[in-house]
Amino acid sequence: MSACSAAVRRGLDPEPGVVLDLLPTLARRAAADLEHAPAEDILGWAIDTFGDRFAVASSMAEAVLVDMVSRLHPGVPVLFLDTGYHFAETIGTRDTVAARYDVPLLTITPRQSVAEQEQSYGPRLYERDPDRCCALRKVEPLERALSPYLSWATGIRRDETDDRREVPVVSWDPDRGKVKVHPLATWTQSQVDDYVREHDVVVNPLLADGYPSIGCAPCTRRVAGGADPRSGRWAGLAKSECGLHR
Repeated sequence: MSACSAAVRRGLDPEPGVVLDLLPTLARRAAADLEHAPAEDILGWAIDTFGDRFAVASSMAEAVLVDMVSRLHPGVPVLFLDTGYHFAETIGTRDTVAARYDVPLLTITPRQSVAEQEQSYGPRLYERDPDRCCALRKVEPLERALSPYLSWATGIRRDETDDRREVPVVSWDPDRGKVKVHPLATWTQSQVDDYVREHDVVVNPLLADGYPSIGCAPCTRRVAGGADPRSGRWAGLAKSECGLHR
């Protein structure tokens, strides 16, 4: 553990202001030091550094990160955003993950139900103002769920979209004031598939049914073979991200 990481670990509770000042430097150093490290080492660094102030977010496409964290440190919380618009298969995957892996799985929900949102904003907000819908049902709930933590991990990879090609394995999120960890950033889809086979990882059945990228059911379409895996998300709209990974 680096001196900066050790200082953060020591100061998590007694000196929160000092800790926050250290985090941007810590993220930059870790990004350089861990660029070529195995995903398990990156995840292990985050667990060692942040302890119970670290969480993993999962979209329940596949449970690679959940599997890793359950092997390294079963007590790390796994956060799942239930937008109210998920495919039944995604909710089923969430339930299977909760039953199989020794991790606390926390389901995060928006402040309003779908019915309440429709009363406030009208029906099918996802068609008329998808950015607003994502802000209400994804971004705000995640930010609320992340409030107890100093760092969180996601499964995004550089090979997924052009916008993600430069994502570091560790980054500083100034808007949220947290260290964001991407253990799988350098992985290819082939590496994900190999890990899934080797460890018999839980996988959302939609991945084998033409949905290489899975979001909310009203905004996700099947993708033809060989097409951009993200092209089924918000198809026909000038939108490729929900705002969680700004």
